[in-house]
Amino acid sequence: MEVDPRTELSEFLRSRRARLSPDDVGLPRYGRTRRVPGLRREELAQLAGVSVAYYTRLEQGNGRNVSDEVLDSIARALQLSEAEHTHLRNLTACPYDNKKQKKVARSSVRPALKHLLDNINVPAYIGGRRCEVLAWNPMAAALFGDWGELEPRDRNWARFIFLRPSYQELFLNWESKASDVVAFLRMDAGCYPNDPELTALIGELSVKSELFRQLWARHDVKEKSFGTKAIRHPLVGEMTLSYETLRMPSEPDLFLTTYHAEPSTPSAEALQLLASWGTDATRTGESVKTQS
Repeated sequence: MEVDPRTELSEFLRSRRARLSPDDVGLPRYGRTRRVPGLRREELAQLAGVSVAYYTRLEQGNGRNVSDEVLDSIARALQLSEAEHTHLRNLTACPYDNKKQKKVARSSVRPALKHLLDNINVPAYIGGRRCEVLAWNPMAAALFGDWGELEPRDRNWARFIFLRPSYQELFLNWESKASDVVAFLRMDAGCYPNDPELTALIGELSVKSELFRQLWARHDVKEKSFGTKAIRHPLVGEMTLSYETLRMPSEPDLFLTTYHAEPSTPSAEALQLLASWGTDATRTGESVKTQS
């Protein structure tokens, strides 16, 4: 599935406009009932302080030479989140000749970062573009599975979530995790539309997963940040874990994600038990699932 910057820009703006109503932005309602949901182009242009013709060209995918001031005005009018605002900037900054695919190098992890991972006493991993998992510590393997047994191309959160049924059992709110992963991929596609590995991944998931196709069509975007996830581990049971994601300042395509539990809680005890099993936890968990 080719990611065309013009189409991406057009569909993103339309999807954001469709989720707003005149009431949301303080505009009066006139005329008959609207045939389609959302603001009209004329209303959005009025709110952004640009001509209808100018906004129409932009929504048709012509994002060349748009000033930061205009983008900021449109972002405010559409009530975009910070991540959505960044995505809009990325889409208008993309090269518009998408026919020549450019090789985007796979990120690598410095030995010092791998050493850092080994000295973190909670589940932690380093991820890269395309939702790739590049390095991890034993606690992450105990929590999520032995990624070392997989081919490098398969060490990917999008493939974990949509193509491996065990991850549907691992995350109690699996659809929320799936929605996050698609939003991360969409954000990545806005920055690197000419990446053949990314477009191949999107195409593969679109063919193999109906849910992925539905979520991709929503044009939601999200930055990796922080939050909580409820996990049902086959060995130690249910845990509520907090996660934090930190970008590498000198390598912005890499990020460190850690998972931890609130002290003195059942989740912390479960995580400590999992740590005591170490790398054997994955095999023991698989054995438990096989016997059940």
